[in-house]
This record gives sequence, C-alpha cells and structure tokens, in this order.
Amino acid sequence: MMTELPPFTRPEKHSLTLKGHRTSVSLEPAFWQAFIRIARQEHRALNDLAAEIDAARGTDCGLASAIRLFVLSRS
Repeated sequence: MMTELPPFTRPEKHSLTLKGHRTSVSLEPAFWQAFIRIARQEHRALNDLAAEIDAARGTDCGLASAIRLFVLSRS
C-alpha cells in the first residue's frame, strides 16, 4: 500500500545565513518544513544546521541537494 504523497509543488527560495554570508536555497515546501522540524527537534538554529551541512557536503553536491539528502537520512 502506498503512503499518501505530499502535494507536488515547485521549489521555493529560502534565505539562510552561513558563516555571516546570506545565501538562498530552492527547496520544495515538504523538504523545507521537514528541515525546520528537524532543527527544532534537535534544538538547533536553522542557520547553524545548514552551515554544518554546507561544511560537510563537498563540492560535488549543491546545498539544496545536501539538505534534501540530510532530511531523507532523518526520516
């Protein structure tokens, strides 16, 4: 049996500050909400968690993709 899928929506831009620099990532609302939920559960600031993911991702993966993979690894 297939679980209910979230609505199919386009990615939306979201602003983050990493190491004092503003940047944006384009994420689908379902990924963005899951990312926020994980940060809250871990009692972490969203920008701090994004900076940690950014530092670990290397150069072969964009930040938005790295955040998606991070969210999937926590589900």
